[in-house]
Amino acid sequence: MGCVNASDVSWGAPRAERADAARNRRLLLATAREMLAESGPDRLTMDALAERSGLGKGTVFRRFGTRAGIFQALLDDSERGFQEQVLSGPPPLGPDAPPRERLIAYGQARIRFLLEHREIARHSIDGRQNVPTGTQTPLSRAHIRMLLGRIPLGAADLDLLAMQLTAALDAPLLLYVSASALDAAADRAERRLTSGWRDLVDRVCRP
Repeated sequence: MGCVNASDVSWGAPRAERADAARNRRLLLATAREMLAESGPDRLTMDALAERSGLGKGTVFRRFGTRAGIFQALLDDSERGFQEQVLSGPPPLGPDAPPRERLIAYGQARIRFLLEHREIARHSIDGRQNVPTGTQTPLSRAHIRMLLGRIPLGAADLDLLAMQLTAALDAPLLLYVSASALDAAADRAERRLTSGWRDLVDRVCRP
């Protein structure tokens, strides 16, 4: 009934790292979070992070690549708990719920996660990319594709449908909802967006 385990979709384990590389990663992420808490995202730059952490600029650039990469790494780090809920948390987000209910729960939880981390998510979008992907990941698309495969949808192109549903979340969500609207009425925005996701899934999965 929509259970998921490692054979269904792998959320991926962290790549094996040398001890010094892992230590630097933890230091950089902890330092970046301190800087965010103290002065907000605009002051978090590659140079400032290198200076604050006491590591060389080359180390910071090799780790993150771009300023957006810092925020992508922060978002990935925060997302591990979210992924754990998907893999083994209580239903309907976790296993043991019907796939349609899990799909609705997944999108709604994803929306809440991104709204909670909206400043980090916004800054993770690399404007130099031709199509800014932001936080949209193959892992999210794979999970949605797995759930769609367990819903009787007839002759639907499930790969394309999974891509389209994934595109309704993540970066496009944060690009189309203004920061001022979220700051002024975040609860109302969350209700509208989560309700919209349920409506979208209901329409897609309608017999």
